[in-house]
Amino acid sequence: MALATGLSHKCRVTVIPTTPLVTFLERVQETALGTFGGKNFDAKLYVDLSLKFNLSKTEKAFDGLPRSDENGTVSVKDLKEFIATYFADAGDDLLHYDPEDFAPEPEGFLPKVKNPEVRAWALEVHALWKNLSRKVSDGVLEQPELHTLLPLPEAVVVPGSRFIEVYYWDSYWVIRGLLASKMYETAKAIVTNFIFLVDTYGYVLNGSRAYYTNRSQPPLLSAMVYEIYNRTCDVELVRKALPALLKEHAFWNSEIHKVTIQDAQGCNHNLSRYYAMWNKPRPESSTKDKESASKFLSNSEKQQFYRDIASAAESGWDFSTRWMRNTSEFTTLSTTSILPVDLNVYILKMELDIAFMANVLGNKATMESFLEAAEARKKAINSVFWNGEMGQWFDYRLANGTICKESETWQACNQNQNVYASNFIPLWIDLFHSDAALVENVMGSFSKFRPG
Repeated sequence: MALATGLSHKCRVTVIPTTPLVTFLERVQETALGTFGGKNFDAKLYVDLSLKFNLSKTEKAFDGLPRSDENGTVSVKDLKEFIATYFADAGDDLLHYDPEDFAPEPEGFLPKVKNPEVRAWALEVHALWKNLSRKVSDGVLEQPELHTLLPLPEAVVVPGSRFIEVYYWDSYWVIRGLLASKMYETAKAIVTNFIFLVDTYGYVLNGSRAYYTNRSQPPLLSAMVYEIYNRTCDVELVRKALPALLKEHAFWNSEIHKVTIQDAQGCNHNLSRYYAMWNKPRPESSTKDKESASKFLSNSEKQQFYRDIASAAESGWDFSTRWMRNTSEFTTLSTTSILPVDLNVYILKMELDIAFMANVLGNKATMESFLEAAEARKKAINSVFWNGEMGQWFDYRLANGTICKESETWQACNQNQNVYASNFIPLWIDLFHSDAALVENVMGSFSKFRPG
């Protein structure tokens, strides 16, 4: 088969600018590394700080700090005093929140679990919802320019530890747990926040910080809405969500993400890739990214590396060897040059979900359109990713990466035949797991080539 990348020069330079606050906090981050050293250094901490005063006043005070003549570093004492004076602690912009739909033991909770020890453990896990529930502070809503946290309208559930804001694809698993805990309103609030992000930015962000506006994450919003509807039959949630899902679908099929495959019979197949709208160090890890990129000599190579590392973060797999040309060398990340199986399955699920929701709302034209789109993507997934001999779906590496070329010859060696959990994710979709012979083939492959 022949491959036409269908990419323009324009898509390769797409960058969404960051905010002046984030740019300033990156300077603080870099200064802190020089002052405090690399041991136990958390770069994210500094871009999560909130200002006590306006940016102009804070920046002026920072520029006025005494610095050594040798390397321009600030003393530990001076930097600690500056941070204490001009910043609130990271995390102060999110307040603990008691969800109104939380019950210590929900009625009908895990009815099939009878073992008392297992039930006690499940209730301990259930109790964590109270520890992880947060609400954006009034300060963020009133003065958003002082915060990197975004002013979400509803309560959130955070992953915990150093991740003190809501994240996109983590929230799918959170919602599955909330539904098991009968916390339907909390689950709906998370979806409402994501709809707000789509309405504001055109897509759901990686996380609810200003430095995440240049990338998304695995698109599971439709799956969240679908799961909630199946438990609650809330038609109004579907009605509110559908326009946002249509926008998100358009985002993942936009110029920067879409790659067109032409097979030997002249049939075109559209698939999508991860592609962060960024070509600089990630603010939450700026110092580390710069260190990694120091191996590159040219600015264009550094920019491509920065885009690929941000795109790896967009994938949710972060820095798996799945994205590396050389699995022992981190700087060979080439995420944007790979068509991923799982991303396209998530988009296929989105298309099926949109068709289902359109049917719920009586919108027959949208339903039929997205059923056609889903069938076309299923064919594309099987055309490009499926390997019958191995019984798996493999990512496909574009031979010319992001460089535009009218066409190139498809080669089996461009399938990444390393075994990852993503190779089996099509079985999540009924279009695939309803085929008994296919399932038997894939499960035989899974048992033989179990991921490490």
